[in-house]
Amino acid sequence: MKEAEYLHDYVLWLRFNDGAEGLVDLKDELYGEMFEPLRDMKTFQAFKVDPDLETIVWDNGADLAPEFLYDKMKLLA
Repeated sequence: MKEAEYLHDYVLWLRFNDGAEGLVDLKDELYGEMFEPLRDMKTFQAFKVDPDLETIVWDNGADLAPEFLYDKMKLLA
């Protein structure tokens, strides 16, 4: 993943290394010990793109596999 931007609610815009880009809604994915704190909007919005992991990460140690995000992404034409 090259870029990610917060849009609204739990929706992010993502661009991957192969040029594919689109939107992903993570609202229904924030369950479990690592992800429940991300239900707080301010915490959710504080993600970063980790260039080594090539995915989005949060300060609490949560991250999502880039393959998962790619598969969940709704491609933009």
